[in-house]
Amino acid sequence: MLSFRRSNVAAMSVASRHVMGTLIVIGALAFTLVALLVPVQKFGGTTASAATVPSADDDGAGTLSTAFGPLTPQDRDFVRKVRLAGLWELPAGRQAQQRATRPAVRTAGEHLIEGHTALDRHVRDVGQALGMELPDRPSAQQQGWLDQLDKAQGNEYERLFVQLLRRAHGKVFTLVAQIRAQTRNSMVRDLATDANNTVLDHISVLEASGLVDFDGLADVSPAPSTVPRPTK
Repeated sequence: MLSFRRSNVAAMSVASRHVMGTLIVIGALAFTLVALLVPVQKFGGTTASAATVPSADDDGAGTLSTAFGPLTPQDRDFVRKVRLAGLWELPAGRQAQQRATRPAVRTAGEHLIEGHTALDRHVRDVGQALGMELPDRPSAQQQGWLDQLDKAQGNEYERLFVQLLRRAHGKVFTLVAQIRAQTRNSMVRDLATDANNTVLDHISVLEASGLVDFDGLADVSPAPSTVPRPTK
C-alpha cells in the first residue's frame, strides 16, 4: 500500500512538472508576443515618422510615364532640389575660396565648386531629358544662408560656413538615399548615385576642417527648402 502511494505521488510529481513546464513555455511565448506587438503599436508611428524623409513638394502632375521609367512627384522634387543645392552652394564655395584663411576651409570651398559644377551640369541634362523646368534662383531659405555668410567676418565666417553647409548636406544625404533606393526612373537613379558621391565628399571635407559643431547639428537642422517655381 505504501509503495502504491509513493508511485502515485511520483507520478503526480512528474505530471505536475510537465504541466508547470508547459505553462512556463506558454507564458514565455505570450510575453514574447506582447514584447513584439507593443513597440509596433506604441512606438511604430513615432519611429516611422522619425526615419522618414519630409514629404516632397507635390507639383500636382502625378506620376508621369517617360522613356526612362515612371517619374513620380518625389522624383521631380528631388531633381529640383539637386538644382537648388548648386544655386547656393556654388556661390558659397567661391566665397569661401576668396575669404577663408584656413586651408581646410578653402579646400572645402574648392570641393563645393568642383562637385556642384559637375552635378549641376548633370541635373540640367536630366531636367531636359525628362521635360522638367528647373529653378533658376535659390530658395528664400538658401538666400538667407548666403546673406548670413555675407555679413559674417573672420573666424565667425569660417565656422558659419562649415556649419551651414554641413547641416544642409547631412539633411539632403537622407533624401538622396531614399530616392536612390525607391525610384524606378533610370535617369533619376543615376542622378541620385552622382549626388550621393558628391554629398559624401562634401561632408568629408567639411568635417576635415575641424570646425563642425556636431551638437549643433543635432539641435538645429535646416528646414526643407521650398522649391521656387521656375520663371518662364
